[in-house]
Amino acid sequence: MAAIARFQFLQPYPISKPSAFFSKFLQSSPSFSSFSSIKPCRIHFRKFSVTSPLCSSSCSDSIPECPESSESSTSIVGDLLDYLNESWTQFHATAEAKRQLIAAGFHLLKENEKWDLQPGGRYFFTRNMSSLVAFAIGKKYSIGNGFHVIAAHTDSPCLKLKPKSASTKSGYLMVNVQTYGGGLWHTWFDRDLSVAGRVILRADDGSFLHRLVKITRPLLRVPTLAIHLNRTVNQDGFKPNLETHLIPLLATKTENATADSTEKSNVSSSKDVHHQLLLKILSDELSCKIEDIVSVELNICDTQPSCLGGANNEFIFSGRLDNLASSFCGLRALVDSCALPEDLSNENSIRMIALFDNEEVGSDSCQGAGAPTMFEAMRRITDCLSHQSAGETDFARAIRHSFLVSADMAHGVHPNFIDKHEEHHRPELQKGLVIKHNANQRYATSGITSFLFKEVARLHSLPTQDFVVRNDMGCGSTIGPILAAGVGIRTVDCGIAQLSMHSVREICGKEDVDIAYKHFKAFYQSFSSIDRKLNVD
Repeated sequence: MAAIARFQFLQPYPISKPSAFFSKFLQSSPSFSSFSSIKPCRIHFRKFSVTSPLCSSSCSDSIPECPESSESSTSIVGDLLDYLNESWTQFHATAEAKRQLIAAGFHLLKENEKWDLQPGGRYFFTRNMSSLVAFAIGKKYSIGNGFHVIAAHTDSPCLKLKPKSASTKSGYLMVNVQTYGGGLWHTWFDRDLSVAGRVILRADDGSFLHRLVKITRPLLRVPTLAIHLNRTVNQDGFKPNLETHLIPLLATKTENATADSTEKSNVSSSKDVHHQLLLKILSDELSCKIEDIVSVELNICDTQPSCLGGANNEFIFSGRLDNLASSFCGLRALVDSCALPEDLSNENSIRMIALFDNEEVGSDSCQGAGAPTMFEAMRRITDCLSHQSAGETDFARAIRHSFLVSADMAHGVHPNFIDKHEEHHRPELQKGLVIKHNANQRYATSGITSFLFKEVARLHSLPTQDFVVRNDMGCGSTIGPILAAGVGIRTVDCGIAQLSMHSVREICGKEDVDIAYKHFKAFYQSFSSIDRKLNVD
């Protein structure tokens, strides 16, 4: 999937007939067999940079370089598409971030072990394999200096399997699901769906293993009711009952299929509460026995790959843009801001990224922003670098010097619903990061934090936009106010403008991704010097 997405992300390169690479691509891909008689046409190629420490393994060395330019692209959009296609769930997003950080030279820490940190070092840890904190310590850091943080979240609205998912109706094997977050659930109908998440396996020695799983082929579908049986749907609207109508089909029932779990009693193992057929598919993917699967935590996922779209390939079409686009831009910015040894040589603060789970349902969990994960990490870092338990004054001074960027996607103005936006605050795609304001503190932005973050953009010639919700409409929120109130850290809420938020398939602008990355990277590299110029208290 990532290869298809990357093939699409290309520069103009006119040729008179299909290249050897493209012909080979068509011949080797069954889904493209219908193109065997393709006529000569204009094919587009783009050269990708493979020097970045975050370059995905899906980068193809066989893609020919454009002869008109010897410079590698500085865009991260191709890598974002790879990240999105890898990250079907919050678990996979965290695992992929972990892989990329290790490849970039960051050291993995364990929360339940002692830490040994040094100025100039780069470190990270994960929690629940669905949240992550990474940081790079400036070589000139001294106790009491601040943390410069970008925070985002790894979860997105989706369907999740119920603890007892197996059911049978009218000869169909069905999979019972529960809704997670505030999704546009009508968009999940008639999509090619599958499952992904994590399982717990029993090993031969009696221990238990944590494994991630992703079934990439279409496995499930939630069919809509035919128009002939619901003739008023276009006039009255599509209003499905989320308990009875939003149940995916798995297969037609066979004589040896597992019976409906509701007909069983005293069930305890996973094979009793989930269809045997589903467990067989999982066990084949994991190369294990069905009886070794002792627990599953699975999301329903759309199998259509993330890709570029629009007449000029200027859009990104994908699920989970909210908020994996922000997560990846922040992650990439942190890594690239300290990729070389000299990048931290003059830094007197600590650069950090925090990716949390469960934002879509309020953040009140062990792995959510409501937990003290990030602030406990800050205190531990302060303690380690002071080689003793830092005093309350030291940590308090560090917080006062710190700054948090809460990065979550923003509502771009919808061309068919312009009146849903306040007249003078209509963020557009391809126009830069959106600074979110709300007088009732649904966003944590203040006049000071907005100015400082915009000053970063001004010094690097990057555009920004402002958003305020209409007074006659409700306002969403983010992890910004939660974290800001936790210990009183200065916070700005911002995000990339997008359309179709919380749909199974969302849209954002390709240029905005690169602008966000550059803005976040500039924040890491220049905020220390900017902050010293403004003294409020």
